[in-house]
Amino acid sequence: METPQIITIGTILALVMALYKEWHKPVVLFIAAAGLLLITNVISTNDLLRGFANEQVAVIIFLLVLSSIIQKARLMEHWLHSFFSGASTYRRFTGRFIPFVAFISGFLNNTPIVAAFIPYVYAWGKDRGVSPSKLLIPLSYAAILGGTLTLIGTSTNLVVNGLAQEYGLEGFSLLDFTFVGLPLTIVGVLYIVFFGERLLPSRVDALDSVVKSPREYLVETVVGPGSKLIDKTVANADLRALKGLFLVEIVRGERIIGPVKPTQNIREGDHLIFAGDTACIPELINSNLGLKLPKLRDIPKQELIEMVEAVVAYNSDLSGRRVRDTNFRGAFDAAIVAIHRNGEKLAGRIGDIVLENGDLLVLMAGKDFRQRVNQKSFYLLSRVTQISNIDAKKGWVITLTALATILLSALGLISLFKGLLLFIGLSFAIKWTNARDLQKSVDLNLGLIAAMSLTIGFAMEKSGTAALIAEVINQQLSGFGPVVLLIGVYLLTNLLTEFVTNVAAATLVLPIAISLARLAGIGPEPYVLCVALAASFSFLSPIGYQTNLMVYGPGGYAFSDFTKFGFPLTILCFIITIVAIVLRYGLY
Repeated sequence: METPQIITIGTILALVMALYKEWHKPVVLFIAAAGLLLITNVISTNDLLRGFANEQVAVIIFLLVLSSIIQKARLMEHWLHSFFSGASTYRRFTGRFIPFVAFISGFLNNTPIVAAFIPYVYAWGKDRGVSPSKLLIPLSYAAILGGTLTLIGTSTNLVVNGLAQEYGLEGFSLLDFTFVGLPLTIVGVLYIVFFGERLLPSRVDALDSVVKSPREYLVETVVGPGSKLIDKTVANADLRALKGLFLVEIVRGERIIGPVKPTQNIREGDHLIFAGDTACIPELINSNLGLKLPKLRDIPKQELIEMVEAVVAYNSDLSGRRVRDTNFRGAFDAAIVAIHRNGEKLAGRIGDIVLENGDLLVLMAGKDFRQRVNQKSFYLLSRVTQISNIDAKKGWVITLTALATILLSALGLISLFKGLLLFIGLSFAIKWTNARDLQKSVDLNLGLIAAMSLTIGFAMEKSGTAALIAEVINQQLSGFGPVVLLIGVYLLTNLLTEFVTNVAAATLVLPIAISLARLAGIGPEPYVLCVALAASFSFLSPIGYQTNLMVYGPGGYAFSDFTKFGFPLTILCFIITIVAIVLRYGLY
């Protein structure tokens, strides 16, 4: 084994371990891995930059922009309400909604689709007494399945296609995935619709937990006569430094003051609302501050206190930071009053909690909250206010143009890259979007991960690592024929995707799969397709695919919920994928 191969294998093993252990954000780990390969001369500077020049990386970013622009039109929301108005039961709703999500996920990137539909699905369940845990895993799995229908359904397909082209292969057209993706999606949708209600748990909604046990999260005190706090500012009264508690709002009659500034004065009769560790309540009340507990009452109604649910986004800039270090109130005009992780309340001071991807946040929002919402940081589960002043005519123009772009690309009349570029240009021309909206919709972390993934793939190919691993595997499996090799590629990719990101799994296995095919004297296309599909089918854990992580906290799920419901689906996808590829490419 040569030195570049040793370095490459060591770097990849370290990357997989770091991703699994979540030592840092995935984007940082991928950049570090690519940087290590660069400084050890495994790859050149040109190799590193090739990932950024790859057309498929740009297409991923453009698709996120397209999804964001279409969501702004709110025509989809109108169609949802009209289409599902008669779906009054769980079976009827999932029977309509799950196929709908799967279908559109084939033509719009599935990650923003899940982000856009979580509030609607969540609200439908709340209105009909259906636990979110019965609905959100089906939403994620339907989007994953639908993403296999076309080349553009998921970023994994695009990254694999871009890497295959870099290796000299022709690449796939828009509908080359459909012959496998369509039967997969049909069978998967039927499984979700008919077994979802029976196999998925019915867990308590996180917001219901707050309402049923308000003092577990929110502590309300009243400033009594003679209190030392009267006419002092919050800072001078040291209310910002209380042990285990944090002042998030002041209720003064019908007026709401929140988030509370350090310069805010305190008056007699003010209701001070704290969040934090309830074990500190006795010390607070028994102190000489002159605070007392009011009569036990429900959390104030919506017109008095606006509570908003949100989930920390995949690759969020909030992840890995202590709450006190995020400047959340300054950035979003909101205060975090409760945090749930895997459906359980975290102990200790909220300010000391380190946020993680998928954390469920309960926020108290100020008047400027909606204008400051950033979906790269968190996704809303309940809308603060409705977006107004939407130009319906422009909305129709944008929506129809987007559909025409995808259709023309499917027919081969225009490349997807050019079509998306023209679509975004039109959006600017008719002033439907602007630079600020564009910046919010672009996930630079995803783009960097895609580019660095291609770079690591180049390193495996250039150093001969992929060929070396393929030769070892081929020696063990070559006597069993191309079908066994295909099964081996599938299982290796699918296993990796449950422990690291789907893009990482595809990037690491693809060079090996291509080398295996060449050693066996078989065209690499079926193996490339197998890698792309197997990397997307993350149904056993919440960490393998970003849409699973997005619904993890809001659904109040345990890790095992994904495994129990996803295992039969994993087996079905494995069988259908192998059979379809074998029949399509004649691997007998």
